[in-house]
Amino acid sequence: MTVRRNKLMRQATLVERVRAYDPDADESVLNRAYVFAMQAHGPQLRASGDPYFSHPLEVAGILTDLKLDTATIATALLHDTVEDTSATIADIETRFGSEIAGLVDGVTKLTQLELFSERTKQAENFRKLMLAMSNDIRVLLVKLADRLHNMRTLSHIPSLEVRQRIAQETIEIYAPLAGRIGMQNFREELEDLSFSVIDPEARESIVRRMELLDAQSLGRITRIADEIRRKLAESGIEAWVQGRAKRPYSIWRKLKDKKTNFEQLSDVFGFRAVVANVEDCYRALGVLHRTWRMIPERFKDFISLPKTNGYRSIHTTVLGPENQRVEVQIRTQEMHDVAERGVAAHWRYREKVDESDQTAVRAYEWLRDMVDLIERGESPEEFYEHSKLSLYQDQVFCFTPKGNLIALPRGATPIDFAYFVHTDVGNTAVGAKVNGVHTPLHTPLKNGDQVEIICSREQTPSPLWERFAVTGRARAEIRRFLRHAQRDQQVSLGRKILGKVFSDEGFELTDKAVDGVLRKLRLAKADDVYAAVGRGALRADDVLQAVYPELKRDPNRKRPAYLEPKSTGLSIAGLTEGIGYRLGQCCHPIPGDRIIGLMVPGEGCIVHTIDCEVLERYQDSMADWIDVRWKDHGGAMSVARIVVRVKNAPGALAAVANVIGQNGANISNLKISSRNPLYFEFQVDAEVRDAAHLENLIRALKVDSTVEAVERMRGLDPDEHGLALPARPEAGQGILPLEHTQH
Repeated sequence: MTVRRNKLMRQATLVERVRAYDPDADESVLNRAYVFAMQAHGPQLRASGDPYFSHPLEVAGILTDLKLDTATIATALLHDTVEDTSATIADIETRFGSEIAGLVDGVTKLTQLELFSERTKQAENFRKLMLAMSNDIRVLLVKLADRLHNMRTLSHIPSLEVRQRIAQETIEIYAPLAGRIGMQNFREELEDLSFSVIDPEARESIVRRMELLDAQSLGRITRIADEIRRKLAESGIEAWVQGRAKRPYSIWRKLKDKKTNFEQLSDVFGFRAVVANVEDCYRALGVLHRTWRMIPERFKDFISLPKTNGYRSIHTTVLGPENQRVEVQIRTQEMHDVAERGVAAHWRYREKVDESDQTAVRAYEWLRDMVDLIERGESPEEFYEHSKLSLYQDQVFCFTPKGNLIALPRGATPIDFAYFVHTDVGNTAVGAKVNGVHTPLHTPLKNGDQVEIICSREQTPSPLWERFAVTGRARAEIRRFLRHAQRDQQVSLGRKILGKVFSDEGFELTDKAVDGVLRKLRLAKADDVYAAVGRGALRADDVLQAVYPELKRDPNRKRPAYLEPKSTGLSIAGLTEGIGYRLGQCCHPIPGDRIIGLMVPGEGCIVHTIDCEVLERYQDSMADWIDVRWKDHGGAMSVARIVVRVKNAPGALAAVANVIGQNGANISNLKISSRNPLYFEFQVDAEVRDAAHLENLIRALKVDSTVEAVERMRGLDPDEHGLALPARPEAGQGILPLEHTQH
């Protein structure tokens, strides 16, 4: 390896950089941290050949640009000592105190998560990252600076696969995190560095186009900036104006989002005009719009409606000097500091963020929402999904009837609005008025909409709501309600089933009798037994036998009808002769679906569709999977379940029934699940030949004028004799519902 010796920042230089913005900085702490880290890393080298100490020193330098406090700069110097040297957290605490030790410990744990990312799920890592950030945002600031320097030197890692993995994680997690706390410069550089690794050809193509544009318009940015400054000065507005070409990744994303080509993308130049006060911001806007034509729908006032990360500016795009389309951001110096440094601009040295600073408080609201989701018990995968939506989506600003402002992700619906206001409002929503007009709950909201939620105590959340809810909070609350409702239904049905089985044998079902066999059944309380029976995870006969072990079973005794397996008339190929099978009620497989058999002790083979969530839970026992397939079913009909939402209008139900009949299907069962003044939803069990027949039927329903939505449904209705698969299996319980049997 060729060793490169880059000149390291001197100890005195680092101290001077900190004291330049914080004259009261503790110089001794910085000096001791510098020496301790340099000695701890000793002769260690990076992949580039530089001394390893150059990395924490560069991270500290990056954070001085953000004007962070002494503890954070010291943490940057020390952040790799515990992970990569013999130093311990106890050593750090002894030498530098509990505050710095806590910060170093937080950064170290995040680094350890990265090191083991191949053995742990990224979703769980992200969840822990959010929790660490919630304790002290400085942990994230150090981590972002650490990631930024690592990305700047990523080319020295020899493995392309490793470089691409790190770049993908950076662009999916760390770059949007930087954006969400207002550190836009960090975000743009992280995105562009990742882009150069993930798709170097695309980036190089854009760079070549930009170089050609620069050559054709040498000095254009300077001339435009001077012209904007001159026009503002003529109106008595002093302004600092800076222009720059946008980064390659930003341009590439615009090309992709707008589905256009480079020649049609004219706003590749961005300008910032920094003025004295808020009044001058609006005066400057007037000058620009009087001087040059504004581009419709390209005006945004983030001073009146700040972003949740605290960002404030006025954005407008005009057909400006030299007939060039340019974007101009108008802001004060204070706004510019926030735009450049994000949440770090709100930091009070040696203190936490000032709670009286409403701009700073707003910058933390999204993080508090994320932590709230964690505390609500969302699975890591669900939390990761919601978090990525929260990180990536732009915002839409809406108002309550009283004029209060609510910021939601773009694409949010009245359902999201309702759950943002309060959980009870969301759970009882039956409709909405948007700008005074009755609107379906699934309608996307627009900037400036005034939203009023119409509630009814008779309403409960529909499973369909989750499909058009956007925010993590709304989805989490809908799932929580449905899980609790399903659990209650399982308990009720299980109690009825057990009561009938006990009664048939001349016994009375009591909680006391069930409590006596909880340990034998490996369950915690009587309701757990009833729920397990209700959803088919536990046999009623097994509970009876556990309570009365001396009871002799009569093999000739007929079981109750609701426990009798039903023949489907279908045949499955791929099973050893004599093995029985059942069709999974969790996914309702029908001929034409790709299917997999799952061997379950004491149950035989359970047949699931290939995308059934049950199979995902059995990834660690794939040896029990059997490759099965449909035999020629000879035209036998299978029952598939669909859920349909139609307008609440006379004749709507008849129209749906007519479409089903005209397309060769037959309704075997129908149940209305939700109804309100705007629409109603119902479940239809339709007899169809196979999956292709079902798809044709769904397409025919979608084009009917009365139908708003239709979708194939997974899961058995809880009101029938057998319940839907629960959201997640409880400890010690099975997960298979009552199913159709075929031998």
